[in-house]
Amino acid sequence: MNRINIVLHEPEIPQNTGNIARTCAAIGASLHLIRPLGFTVDDKKLKRAGLDYWHLLDITYYDGLDDFFAKHPDANIFYYTTKAPRAYTEVTYPDPVFIMFGKESKGLPEALLHDRPDRCVRIPMRDGLRSLNLSNSVAVAAYEILRQSGFEALKTEGEPTTFAWDTL
Repeated sequence: MNRINIVLHEPEIPQNTGNIARTCAAIGASLHLIRPLGFTVDDKKLKRAGLDYWHLLDITYYDGLDDFFAKHPDANIFYYTTKAPRAYTEVTYPDPVFIMFGKESKGLPEALLHDRPDRCVRIPMRDGLRSLNLSNSVAVAAYEILRQSGFEALKTEGEPTTFAWDTL
């Protein structure tokens, strides 16, 4: 099982899910999509946002939350929500870990959060704003988990590039 498992509960916008799929491919995370989805999986906007990384993706679909929990009864899950009292950086993430995000318009179901307050975390932002973009939130969360593990198995150094202005 992958160290990072990104779970999207009823995602609505294909471009967000496509961007998240691309992030998953780039970092080696698994993507879990909980139906109903607000788009079809052959949506060209979804495919375009994910570029040509679909063949690198480990993706699983579920028919609702009950199906997801039945297949992962012992999963270490953290729920990302604007309603959490603590920041995502205050958590030491286990290996493997599941990070769950809700639909763009409503977030995660209140009952789910209410039953698991110790597993809810937030990304700090200015007061009065509703939330960050879903794909940005996933990237912030995933890279904190990767940072805590020293970016294990990822390329962390780039090659020097010669720019046109360097030769002037």
